[in-house]
Amino acid sequence: MTDREQPGAEPVEDARPDGGYATAQEAASTGREWPRLRQVGTVAVTEYRLSMRSRWALALAGLFALFGAMLATFSGSAVGPDGMQRVVASLTSLAVYLVPLAALAFGYDAVVGRHEQGWLEVVFSLPVSRARVVVGTFLGRAVVLAGSTVVGFGVVGFLLLREFGAAHWGAFVAFLGGVVAVGGVFLAIALLVSTVAREKTHALGLALLVWVWFVLVFDLLAMGVVAAFELPDAALTGLVLLNPASVFRVLVLSQLGTTAGGGFAAALATTSLSPGLLVASLVGWTLGPLAAAAVLVRRRRL
Repeated sequence: MTDREQPGAEPVEDARPDGGYATAQEAASTGREWPRLRQVGTVAVTEYRLSMRSRWALALAGLFALFGAMLATFSGSAVGPDGMQRVVASLTSLAVYLVPLAALAFGYDAVVGRHEQGWLEVVFSLPVSRARVVVGTFLGRAVVLAGSTVVGFGVVGFLLLREFGAAHWGAFVAFLGGVVAVGGVFLAIALLVSTVAREKTHALGLALLVWVWFVLVFDLLAMGVVAAFELPDAALTGLVLLNPASVFRVLVLSQLGTTAGGGFAAALATTSLSPGLLVASLVGWTLGPLAAAAVLVRRRRL
């Protein structure tokens, strides 16, 4: 059963039977410049349209706006730099739990779900490499997730703009960029999970385990290690870089010049980790799982 045949799906008269992926074959046959990028772009646009049609974007934006507005209302009442820093630090603590979970829930069925629907066989039968399908799927969903994040937390930013003015807007912009980046990291991890899992239920279980490990367990273990041993700076830096959630938290809190928010990463927010190294780490955490998914999808049996 394809997405077009699912109960409740809206008919789209101008869509292709394969969801639009056949246009990638047409792009390749034209012999124009950058045919591979055109294939990836075609897959990404198709994935974006399907995700928008499923109302995921609206749900995620509403979720981020609701929790963000509630937290901003109760976390900062003082007008001035301290109040703004306290609100952004609280939003960071919220985002480090909420955004990875939303990204994993949004991406865990990207491959295995389409396989169970029978649609993946149609896509893989086209002269488009499986790796490009994976990359295009990630890009399409990443645009939806990033847009929902910006819109959802943008509502909170509007409230902060009214409360604190534009003088301290840079702190919130840094937070917004960091939360988009960490969402992309966990979406890439979700795509890797979806590639190796044989069933949607298995993928969902693996995705939840990933969230528990990176968001709950890792910080507790790291804090225990730091409390028990005198670790050199290189070891502390390694502990931060091994967890993308910690990287995000350190990146935002170091821009605020505060250790508010708690957790292992907050305790290291004033260390010598440079913003460039932290951003490069998030990029690596995105490209690594995505590259692994692009390689492993070739071994997937249909």
